[in-house]
Amino acid sequence: METTRTKQAALNHATFLERLAAHRMIASIKDPRHIETALSLRNQLSGVFLLTGHIGVIQGYVDVFKQHELPVFLHLEKIGGLSTDNYGLDYLAKVIKPTGIISTKTNVVKTAKKMGLLTIQRFFLVDSEGLDNIAKSLALSEPDIVEVMPARIPDIFDKVKAFTSLPIITGGLLYEPEQAESCLRHGAAAISTSKPELWKCIGSSLLTTR
Repeated sequence: METTRTKQAALNHATFLERLAAHRMIASIKDPRHIETALSLRNQLSGVFLLTGHIGVIQGYVDVFKQHELPVFLHLEKIGGLSTDNYGLDYLAKVIKPTGIISTKTNVVKTAKKMGLLTIQRFFLVDSEGLDNIAKSLALSEPDIVEVMPARIPDIFDKVKAFTSLPIITGGLLYEPEQAESCLRHGAAAISTSKPELWKCIGSSLLTTR
């Protein structure tokens, strides 16, 4: 069973990294009404971050995205009724089976990775101390991908890239395509945003090429 989980995790990782390189835009879904929009753009998105729902409906959401071959990550602090202890994460990995998870908590990321889930650790930067905390947390949790927020400080990505080779996703406080483009120019691997109007900007040359 563990070998199967490891192989599936490696496949999920490789697939998602390929989509990150190809599309560089992630749909963060806070409103279930935006699920259809994301599905309609599935060939233009790297994947989906699900920030809505509860334990009673989340299986259905995940299944829909998987049916359309769109990688789906659950933000565990945003999903109602889902425990993040060992039992809850084991249930998530064995039954709900998303591509992976997003969490701000180092211990949750570390445990989820052991369960064979692709892991994204989200950090909020408010000062220079936060930058030091990223380095310390990454050494402990060893996530697959880093998400740094907010996106309106793109020059900070160079500092993060100085101590990790992991892909860096960014989002938060993005309102215009030009703001997303600035993040990509400064080294972000992809943009995550909950604004459907920005999901549709992926045709821009700056959003599709490095």
